[in-house]
Parts: sequence; C-alpha cells; structure tokens
Amino acid sequence: MDLRGIRQHRGKGKAGFLAALVVTVAAAVGTILVQARGPEPLATVPSAAVPVSALPTQGQQVMGRIAQGGPFRYEKDGTVFFNREGLLPRQKRGYYREYTVPTPGLNHRGARRIVCGGERPRAPDACYYTEDHYASFRLIAQ
Repeated sequence: MDLRGIRQHRGKGKAGFLAALVVTVAAAVGTILVQARGPEPLATVPSAAVPVSALPTQGQQVMGRIAQGGPFRYEKDGTVFFNREGLLPRQKRGYYREYTVPTPGLNHRGARRIVCGGERPRAPDACYYTEDHYASFRLIAQ
C-alpha cells in the first residue's frame, strides 16, 4: 500500500487511516529488512585492503600479467575505466584501467575485475578488486 491507499481511507475515520498507515510503514520496514539480509559484498569502501595472496588464483595471475604488460585474455583488458560509480578516488579521465579476472565455468567475462590507476600501467599507483562488477571495491595491498 502507498499514499494512494492511505488517501482512500479518508472519511473512514481515524482508525481506518491509522490502519492504512501502519500497513504502509510495516511494508516499508519489511522491504528494508529483506534487503539488509542479502549477501555481504567484500566492501563498499576501497580502503578495506586485501593482499594479493587473498585474491582468487585467477586474480593473482592477472596481477602478474599487469606487471608484465600482458598478454591479456580479453580485448577490453587494459582499457580505460571511467569510475562512473564514483566508488574509487576521483582522478582525471584515463587514470584507471580495467582487467578481467576470469571466473571458472563461465564462457563470458563474468563480474570479477581488477581496476588499476596510475600513469604507468605496468607499475600502477593502486589496484582495486571487485567481485560484483563495480558495485564494491577493495584496495589490493601490494
């Protein structure tokens, strides 16, 4: 029920209005509680660091390829990441580059990525890992 439902109870007295209001509030609280019980991402703040050794094996391999300058498995690897989500520190356009972390069993790129920033792609200033396609990031401690 929404505000229209509450308005429909006009003229039915305070009891009808209060009942509609209680139902609306209960529905809203229930929605919030259900959403709060979902699986937790690694982090939504890139300051929570993860060591390279804690990355999936495929992520560790990608970090090695970044340091070597490639080769990379996917055409999009090494292209500019625009940080449209605004979760990484603000930098000028072209600062960040993205790399795919393959997921075993998938025949497409999947959701896992490493995003690195810096002027020198082989020696980035910082790299971040996401396992949920840019919804959250963790700084990779190097």
